[in-house]
Amino acid sequence: MKPIDKPHFKAKKSELDLEQHIILTYFFESQTDPEEAALNLCQEQSTAQWKRVGVDEDFRPRHGAKLLNLEILEVKDQPFFQSSFNKGPKFYNCKATIAHPHINFGPKIPNMLTTILGEGVFYVPGITAIKLMNIDFPETFLKNFQGPQFGLEGIRNLLAVHDRPLFFGVIKPNVGLAPKDFAALAYESWLGGLDVPKDDEMMADASYSTLAERTKLLGELRKKAEAITGEKKFFLANITDEVDKIQINHDIAVANGVNAIMLNATATGLSAARALRKTSKVPMVGHFAGMTAFTHIPFFGVSSRVWVKLQRLAGFDSILFPGFNPRMRTTEEEVLRNVHACLEPLGNLKPALPLVGGSDWAGTLPSLYKKIGSIDFGVVSGRGISNHPGGPRSGARSLRQAWEAIQKNISLEEYAKTRLELQQALEAFGN
Repeated sequence: MKPIDKPHFKAKKSELDLEQHIILTYFFESQTDPEEAALNLCQEQSTAQWKRVGVDEDFRPRHGAKLLNLEILEVKDQPFFQSSFNKGPKFYNCKATIAHPHINFGPKIPNMLTTILGEGVFYVPGITAIKLMNIDFPETFLKNFQGPQFGLEGIRNLLAVHDRPLFFGVIKPNVGLAPKDFAALAYESWLGGLDVPKDDEMMADASYSTLAERTKLLGELRKKAEAITGEKKFFLANITDEVDKIQINHDIAVANGVNAIMLNATATGLSAARALRKTSKVPMVGHFAGMTAFTHIPFFGVSSRVWVKLQRLAGFDSILFPGFNPRMRTTEEEVLRNVHACLEPLGNLKPALPLVGGSDWAGTLPSLYKKIGSIDFGVVSGRGISNHPGGPRSGARSLRQAWEAIQKNISLEEYAKTRLELQQALEAFGN
């Protein structure tokens, strides 16, 4: 970049109309001067060329991305990636804050992602690794999105649960069960106190267990379980499919009495989720399968926090992401950032219910509650319910009993002395 062009890609916040910009936070590694790399990043993702030959014009003032702040975090001798392209005596770890005019892509998620995570980001001269860490949206941009239809409070209202976390459970075995056997496990878990049994992300419309047959049985059993327990219940059906089948699957499931649907937007695209939001009759839950391929490397890709925010933008009422269990290989800080991304103020968009997933059971509930610091989350248990020695009814009961112990400020071990299901859970799954 020529020295004369550099000022055109810099700005102070006070010089900009921030309502006309989204604010992007990138972490990047540079093998060249960090400021020049950051300015190249602004140029490449916006006005890579800002005028026509022979025409007196300049599109940079209105359309150019602007560097607001640059921090050099570390200077080192080796790059993150060993590559023939990554050469240099020094490498710089940097944090850049960039204001990008949203007129460049409009309120369209595919076009926005093409811009802020596209060719003009991952092929910038001098940048050897880069990760989009956060996005902040102005009101003028957010008002174009519906966001969650029900959100946290809407889901609580539908289930009539306002004084505790919500309890979800994955039906296991996750694949292979015939519809009748699958539905029987869900029914047992409802009777034990589970709020929302669900399809696994790998169980959708399978040849041996069609969505139509499975949801018909589950719709009938859900009503029966509600009558017996006196509690409202959901079944969460996975309608992930080819894009032209998603609405059809939604309609089948809802007609059969299913009252929540799950979609993997990493696989179908966020635009497919946003389209479904316009017609969906029930709460939508987003699954994280596939997300980690883009988010897990600390210095490359996109953060899970950004992906959670985008799912909320697309209209998911509840968003599932990896939790605190060591199996999920996610730091406590990242989990809490994702919880916050579900709940934080976001223009006119309703808060979404955070769903913390990954090997949780009755024994992890106290630490889960303590770390999150509120009741506004859902816990997703798999084997802790389905593999409980007493079966899924006892597994669900153990979760409810663990919450009772928390409410009474009694240790799980002490409370389990008079609660068989909790005792069995501690013996089966405890260390």
